[in-house]
Amino acid sequence: MTKYIPVAVGGLSLLMAAGLAFPALAQVGGAAVTIENCGRTLEFDEAPERIVSIGQGTTEILLSLGLADRIAGTATWVSDLPGELAEAGANLPRIAENTPGFEAVVGTRPDMVAVQWINDIGPEQGRVGTFAQFEDFGIPVYVSPAECAKSEFGAASGDGARSEAWSSDLLYREVAELADIGGVPSEGEALIADSREREAAAARDAEALAAEEISVVYWFSSPEIDGEAWLAGGYGAPQWISNVIGLRNVVDSHEEWPLVGWETIADHDPDVIVLGTMKRRNQPADNVALKREFLETDPLTSQMTAVHDGRLVELDAHAMNPTLRAIDGVARLAEAISALGLTR
Repeated sequence: MTKYIPVAVGGLSLLMAAGLAFPALAQVGGAAVTIENCGRTLEFDEAPERIVSIGQGTTEILLSLGLADRIAGTATWVSDLPGELAEAGANLPRIAENTPGFEAVVGTRPDMVAVQWINDIGPEQGRVGTFAQFEDFGIPVYVSPAECAKSEFGAASGDGARSEAWSSDLLYREVAELADIGGVPSEGEALIADSREREAAAARDAEALAAEEISVVYWFSSPEIDGEAWLAGGYGAPQWISNVIGLRNVVDSHEEWPLVGWETIADHDPDVIVLGTMKRRNQPADNVALKREFLETDPLTSQMTAVHDGRLVELDAHAMNPTLRAIDGVARLAEAISALGLTR
């Protein structure tokens, strides 16, 4: 049985993080696990057996924890699974490639829903439903701490906004909490230790680049290929990648993915443009080939230094989200920057 205990808070403050330290968790292995999550207290008397994960980042964490046999359904896919998870996730049931319907999720009879984006399931509204709607069916909803830490969310703010920058500490908190909920705390500890080691190695390699003077923008996608673009703001995962490598993101915004016009970007004339690659095709600019074609043929963008000098770097779009792949994104982008010959 799972209990949901609401915490009375006002306005958007219920989404503010209590800090980056892991919250106190009840003992696992027979006893209840208690999680503070987005202004609510979730109590699990036993590990869930039928988990629906909405968001590929969350799905990949569950797979990395060895919980493939507990996943009753998945949704919101961006790319193929990485090689190390391909076998474990080969037969995962997919409710939807993109956003699923409420009835479709409930129809899988889950005993927990784990969601990557609070815009999908939130306190007052969501593309799939609300906390209360799932609570009516006795289904607890766990939301990624990276989303709980946002100061604002909604379509009008480009996937939300942050008053404090995202860091890998929020990612490791999610890993630890999902591991405890799933009754596999040792697997969580091992995954965190391995991820921290990879992060430290990538940071050491990036430090040698001396890339402080290199400016960059990250283009995820666009609602229109020749219109405003969803570019990474200054407080999300791409900014964290930039900080580790030493790059300067020219988009200074608290929004996660603000819509920015190319006239504004041309004025900043970044040294490098990072293009998100993905298998998803629900926005016109999801296709990286179309991104390139626009940049190279548009009268304005074709004259930008990054385009004119061939400094268009492709990066897994999933690595631009606050996921385990963001750690790999550091190493891959650093390698690409080095190959361009812009560093010492």
